[in-house]
Amino acid sequence: MEDAIQFVKEAEATVSRESEAAARTAWVNSNFITYDTNWLSAKSSEKMTTLGVELAQKASTFRDLDLPADVARKINLLRLGLTLPAPAGDTEATAELAQITTDLEASYGKGKYCPEDGKTVLGSYARPDGCLSLTELEHVIGSSSNPDELLEAWSGWRTISPAMKDKYARMVDIANAGAEGLGFKDVGTMWRSKYDMDADAFAGDVDRLWGEVKPLYDALQCHVRAKLNESYGDEVVPLDQAIPAHLLGNMWAQSWGNVYDKVAPEGTAPAYDLTALLAEKNYSELDMVKTAEGFFTSVGFDPLPETFYERSLFLKPEDRDVVCHASAWNLNDIDDIRIKMCIKVDAEDFQTIHHEIGHNIYQRAYSVQDPLFRNDPNDGFHEAIGDMIALSITPDYLQQIGLLEDLPPAEADLGILLRQALDKVAFLPFGLMVDKWRWQVFSGELTPDSYNDGWWKLREQYQGVRAPNDRPADAFDPGAKFHIPGNTPYMRYFLSHIFQFQFQKAACDLAGWEGPLHRCSIYGNEAVGEKFNEMLEMGASKPWQDALAAFTGKSEADATAILAYFAPLKEWLDEQNADRECGW
Repeated sequence: MEDAIQFVKEAEATVSRESEAAARTAWVNSNFITYDTNWLSAKSSEKMTTLGVELAQKASTFRDLDLPADVARKINLLRLGLTLPAPAGDTEATAELAQITTDLEASYGKGKYCPEDGKTVLGSYARPDGCLSLTELEHVIGSSSNPDELLEAWSGWRTISPAMKDKYARMVDIANAGAEGLGFKDVGTMWRSKYDMDADAFAGDVDRLWGEVKPLYDALQCHVRAKLNESYGDEVVPLDQAIPAHLLGNMWAQSWGNVYDKVAPEGTAPAYDLTALLAEKNYSELDMVKTAEGFFTSVGFDPLPETFYERSLFLKPEDRDVVCHASAWNLNDIDDIRIKMCIKVDAEDFQTIHHEIGHNIYQRAYSVQDPLFRNDPNDGFHEAIGDMIALSITPDYLQQIGLLEDLPPAEADLGILLRQALDKVAFLPFGLMVDKWRWQVFSGELTPDSYNDGWWKLREQYQGVRAPNDRPADAFDPGAKFHIPGNTPYMRYFLSHIFQFQFQKAACDLAGWEGPLHRCSIYGNEAVGEKFNEMLEMGASKPWQDALAAFTGKSEADATAILAYFAPLKEWLDEQNADRECGW
């Protein structure tokens, strides 16, 4: 026991020191993608992977001891600390794994589609060099109603990923060997073991949650397909098949808000257009950030430090490649908190900024804990915090901050709920299937030859979404989604979409709210903020079930809050679908 306690003490000191250096290296690499920063990032990743493997191996030797609860928890966190473990003592494999992961993320960050001369319908969208970055291609997907433009933009982005496939397969082999050395069957089993429950039990629990929300999703999918059929016709959107992925307004068909105008309730004008409101009020990128910060301070959280504004990246630079994917950072695990994103002044990024600053608020809250407890107890918590706040972006809130003059009538709620469902509910099966695919990859159920077919089989099974054209034999379409080459576990996003509504219902109950759940905003309620902060400050010091119970009173994830939130919409969708053939 004394050896274990001393090991944990030394491990925490080492992790604190080395993780700060690694975080600052990663920050520079994400903001200045060059040969040299890639090299530095690979070396840093190699060093952290080696350290993580050493600590995990050593921690494994103590796991059968009868230890104090906090020490035992830290031992387990060290054992599960790596996302991709390398085999212990194999310096060549460790270096190779670090190089592969750096190369994969850099390939994504630098990715662009350069159509052959005369073989494009996207000329008006292209940059002077004739190429289109993800930003330009996303603009096409999000705004165009021309099927030819949509298909080329969708297919064009997926030209960046075939070159990733062999590296990805090699990465899987190395990481699986590392996981086996730590006592896990494969990396997927290791990932599922991080949830304070048996790995197989966790897989069953997420299936339970999906089963609870699936009827709501199925009703939404049926309505959206029918309305897209009205826009594009039977040839483009057959009513007896899954929806072609390029028509849903998002590069990955993971959220469908951009097709709202095509699927909105007939005769119901949009209650408001948040993007237009931001433009009318001349909001800048900085105004967006300040507004999101203001929500958190209104419920009692301290303002962000000045260094947040000095050191964050808010705008896409004109002179260099950066990873524009929005992310939140705490570089010293205490108070050097930042966000990195290429902000657009629109409704989507208005919510994204609330989400990312939510990460920062959480990071700062649990900085009071010991180093190994400076994290969330369940990675779905981190993603849910900011999104819960975004649920309070109601018309009443927008009026309070001066963006909206007149509150829309009650009958406008249906349109507001549908718009939210196109993002929140539509995302649920995508959030689930990304890691379902990786679990199959890590287990060997999917081999490199079947990576792509397996990806689309799961997408059709869970989402009712299909590839819009025959995919090439060498396609690696999963690699066109950042979290695959970036090796970011994705189950956190599915869980966050459950937890955020569970948190919201608990918060509104605490606030004494008696109206429909979708109208509740906790803006300005410091009593809710104080209770919320108590959970945030727990960090990873207790199992997630205890942290959940501290705020919601329940120790089990519960999807009934999302059903309560969207109950009026579900009733309307069932009416619309009454004479339709749903399913695919």
